[in-house]
Amino acid sequence: MEFKLNQETIENINTFSQILKKDVNAILNEALEQYFENEQQKLVEKNQEDENAMTNLDYDEFWDGVDI
Repeated sequence: MEFKLNQETIENINTFSQILKKDVNAILNEALEQYFENEQQKLVEKNQEDENAMTNLDYDEFWDGVDI
């Protein structure tokens, strides 16, 4: 795996490492964990919206062609 970080990101990591007195690896791991959780939540919400769009019929669509 190869990572390329821009200079501003590297400076921010180093600055926060000093301010928070945390290891750079800990900061990167926490940031990536948060990113993955956020993206997973977005995917769950999108899948739910897609599922709702496919399964929800309005009143007229539901009863279309039904003789009572």
